[in-house]
Amino acid sequence: MQENKVVSRSEWLDARKAFLAKEKELTRRRDALSRERLALPWVKVDKEYVFDGPQGRQTLAELFGSKSQLLIYHFMFGPEWEQGCPSCSLVSDTINSNLPHLTSRDVALAVVSRAPLNKIEAFRKRMGWSFPWLSSFTSDFNQDFGVSFTPEQRAGKAYYNFGTSDFPSEEAPGISAFYKNEAGEIFHTYSSYSRGVEGLLGVYPLLDMAPRGRDEDALPFPMAWVRHHDRYESA
Repeated sequence: MQENKVVSRSEWLDARKAFLAKEKELTRRRDALSRERLALPWVKVDKEYVFDGPQGRQTLAELFGSKSQLLIYHFMFGPEWEQGCPSCSLVSDTINSNLPHLTSRDVALAVVSRAPLNKIEAFRKRMGWSFPWLSSFTSDFNQDFGVSFTPEQRAGKAYYNFGTSDFPSEEAPGISAFYKNEAGEIFHTYSSYSRGVEGLLGVYPLLDMAPRGRDEDALPFPMAWVRHHDRYESA
């Protein structure tokens, strides 16, 4: 941990105001970037994707329900895995609590993994989540949206986050956005991967304000500390 200067209250206030100007500039830049995101072109989804869910087989169109907008979180949970990814579970802790707020804004949300439905349902029950979680095991959805890789793809370089990379797992995280118009046509409007989904990790903004921040520099990798919320020693 770095050594911080200890100063008078007035000196602290001067430093804090100077830093506030930088924070405000970042906020303005983030607002501008959000406006650019909304202006990105869309692509029509002509392929029909079908998922396995607790209510049976559901198409991509049916995941919208009565909403015109749909967010799908790509949760890392492979067919042979015994449980879901801890980091994706950290994301899910956040989005589960936001579900009623999203639906009030004409946005449906679903989580999709390649694990078979029985594994998904058992893990969801264990974690206490209520969001719709579906299996894409019999679908090309994960491959088409760049979050699942064959052994052959991983032997070379997997195409992830809009470029080739040495991704260490058969599954990868991400989020994709879709719009359905009155004619029932579906459009893929946006996807984000890797650190692009960091904003969904609700604990990080809180840690960033703590005196030691994320405190991850000495770890084998940044999120090595993350556990399922029922697996921390204090749980």
